[in-house]
Amino acid sequence: MQFHLNGFHPGDPRFSDPQDAVVVPPIKRPLPECVDVLIVGCGPAGLNLAAQLSQFGDISVAIVDQKDDRLLVGQADGIACRTIEMFQAYGFADQIIQEAYQVSEAAFWKPDANKPHEIARSGKVPDVEDDLSEMPHLIINQARVHDMFLDVMRQGPGKVEPHYQRKLLGLEVDPEGGEYPVTVKLERGVNYSQYSQEIETVKAKYVVGCDGARSSVRSAIGQELVGDALNQAWGVMDVLLNTDFPDIRLKSLIHSNNEGNMLIIPREGGYMARLYIELDKLKENERVARDEMTADVLIAGANRIMQPYTIDVKEVAWWSVYEIGQRITTAFDDSTNDRSARVFLAGDACHTHSPKAGQGLNTSVMDTWNLGWKLAHVLTGLAEEDLLKTYSAERREYGQALIDFDREFSRMFSAKPKSADNPDGVDPAEFQRYFQLFGKYTAGVSIQYKPSIMVSDGQHQHLASGLTVGKRFHSAPVVRHGDAKPVQLGHCHTANGAYRIYAFGGSADAMSDQCGVKALCEFLANDASSPLQQYTPAGADADAVIDVRAVFNQHHQAVETGTIHPVLAPQKGKYGLRDHEKVFCADHRPESSGGGKNVYDMRGINKEQGCIVIVRPDQYVADVLPLDDYASLTAFFNGVLK
Repeated sequence: MQFHLNGFHPGDPRFSDPQDAVVVPPIKRPLPECVDVLIVGCGPAGLNLAAQLSQFGDISVAIVDQKDDRLLVGQADGIACRTIEMFQAYGFADQIIQEAYQVSEAAFWKPDANKPHEIARSGKVPDVEDDLSEMPHLIINQARVHDMFLDVMRQGPGKVEPHYQRKLLGLEVDPEGGEYPVTVKLERGVNYSQYSQEIETVKAKYVVGCDGARSSVRSAIGQELVGDALNQAWGVMDVLLNTDFPDIRLKSLIHSNNEGNMLIIPREGGYMARLYIELDKLKENERVARDEMTADVLIAGANRIMQPYTIDVKEVAWWSVYEIGQRITTAFDDSTNDRSARVFLAGDACHTHSPKAGQGLNTSVMDTWNLGWKLAHVLTGLAEEDLLKTYSAERREYGQALIDFDREFSRMFSAKPKSADNPDGVDPAEFQRYFQLFGKYTAGVSIQYKPSIMVSDGQHQHLASGLTVGKRFHSAPVVRHGDAKPVQLGHCHTANGAYRIYAFGGSADAMSDQCGVKALCEFLANDASSPLQQYTPAGADADAVIDVRAVFNQHHQAVETGTIHPVLAPQKGKYGLRDHEKVFCADHRPESSGGGKNVYDMRGINKEQGCIVIVRPDQYVADVLPLDDYASLTAFFNGVLK
């Protein structure tokens, strides 16, 4: 899509008149007295958590923010492949992809060997390696992502709407406080004068602080951010511009000789770009002189760095300055040796870093993507409270890894290029290699959670070598049996809090007496120890907690519908309608017809034996098992569900 041609306008670009894209402010209403979960902060982490919990109509949720209304212009703009996979679970990935700028290549620029005061291109590399994800790396206004989450929240069974103009005043946890042990006091921003102060008190079972780097929730539970400041200042601006710089529509990383460094990120719409411009180094404990900074100062700095090229800025949609620092909180929750956590932290309240690697929003939403379904399982009685301990264990390790990566990335990006006059500088070619080496990290697909009650030790990993235990389920193309439609297998994962069991068939004919998938279905349907029998609530759909699906290596036309086991065609809903979308086959179409990619080959599935792959509600592989290992399958669910 192309838009912003006649100026930057926030909101849905599908409206020809920008005024029509204006969303009516939410109705002012009081907070409830008691809630299951109170979320503080309407940033990406908070909205994602609210969107996920809104899928459960029997969980009461309130989300508050100090702002007056929804975000219109956001700071974060880079959306990693892994994050788009998560958006797919909510159902809005396609719209985001259509609106956004897709990052396909990155261009690297360094001082010209013959004219050191000018820059020259040193190379171009693919931004995302082949088969890293079925989803692209995107650039889009953070506010549009917020809009999508807000829609999911409103449309879900929980019907969650934000409460704006709420300032957190205090938070107390009473271990003996009964059903709602957390008491939160908030000031409603009707009038902040001392004569008309309006105080609201909310009691909650759990509170989640998603309120940014200066988190009041974090302070209230006695935690703090610790780490380093690199004494580097950068300016950032979104601009509509004309330029003779040839790579203005490519992600471009520029090292100049003496004028500093710069990052160009093309923006959605075709005409706008984001510029990250290095400012002067800061002294120890020095802060940016914001009152002396202007957009014109940043534009002039960009033109010095880009010589011999220039930019002619027609409109500045947004600009700011920031100082780089890498910090992580001392703890991700308020748990003690004597009691379980009641207050959690997520997003920038847990970790801060530079924005150039594009990990802020992406890491924040992955925090609450990890936490949300766990809270839902505990609150709905599906799991014991001990499950919540895995949130801090899993996300804190990754948060620290992010800090370490960002520190090195920022150091290399901000350093002067290596030269005869500066032998201790960074070789631009080495920086380019580092960029490519950590492509999986910046794409968000490198996370591997360690063994726990949620992740096995991978004893049978060889049965599915490309679906790594502890990593996210790596999707692949398949053909859906019921309607012969080519689809992505990973798109079965919706944000409904259910586990997935994928049964990959072996060499036996599908649904024959020798078929391991059929035998597994018989166990799941009829054995008293079956997880389906034990953990599916009375009156719930058969796939409400554990969603069983099958994948066969045979051509989809070789599998007869009448032979499919009832476990793979459950009757659901008010009328008991049969679900015909649980069975898939490898894609045997020729390459000329868009096929040629077999899921068994792509993900290392043992074609002779087949296997079971258990996937958590957040799309991470929990275990890989032999098709007939019913004992281990049962043991896994006995360890996480009740």
